Amino acid sequence: MSFAEINGQRISYEDSGGEGPPVILAHGFLMDREMFSPQVAALSPEFRVITWDERGFGETEFDGEPFTYWDSADDCLALLDHLGIERAVVGGMSQGGFLSLRAALTAPERVRALVLIDTQAGVEDPQRLPAYRQMQQTWLEVGPVDELVETIANLIVGDPELNQVWIEKWRRLSPESMRTPADCLFERDDITDRLGEIECPALVIHGTADVSIEMPLAEQLCAGLAGCSGVVRIEGGTHASNLTHPAEANAAMLSFLRGL
Repeated sequence: MSFAEINGQRISYEDSGGEGPPVILAHGFLMDREMFSPQVAALSPEFRVITWDERGFGETEFDGEPFTYWDSADDCLALLDHLGIERAVVGGMSQGGFLSLRAALTAPERVRALVLIDTQAGVEDPQRLPAYRQMQQTWLEVGPVDELVETIANLIVGDPELNQVWIEKWRRLSPESMRTPADCLFERDDITDRLGEIECPALVIHGTADVSIEMPLAEQLCAGLAGCSGVVRIEGGTHASNLTHPAEANAAMLSFLRGL
């Protein structure tokens, strides 16, 4: 693990190194860089894989100030600068996809291709937002209590054994940890109308059992990206399909990356 002083944050990251083409992966909400351990293991023999902890998560030292996914995209690009990487495949799961799309819009010349896992281009479903806000408020008031973290784990991970791994991480978080990152998530802007500006190759991977971002939103995302030839459907995959079904996700990613 290493740290980079970037945009007023101390960003924690891991770099597999090597001479292979660089791939940088960004995690989902309430996750951290360790969610990509299966992908690092599969990809690193051929590719230089960088994983990192975004603002408010993992071991990154976050200033606590309000931010947007455009700021997170800038963090991603600045981390590439820190590592001396001019151009990379940029990807992520869920909110990691939100920032990856914004990195491609901010600096298209830096993004060789996109890998987008269980993500979308739009805003939070307004019908679900009140319930999500209530979860945030509960966390802020009483912390990551059992019923709350169980509910969240089923929304994000959805696997009994893996749920417990992440719940144990969440139990160590402070009540305040849910304030600013959740505001960023819930208040993000809609970039659907800008997808046509992104011309690079794009891989869209999506779990068929994702209950947080349903398949039609993945299909809409792919349809808006000129470089997407179709959604790779992971049968039974949840919102964290790269974790619940790593073999399928890894196969899709290796095929895509080798073909660039």
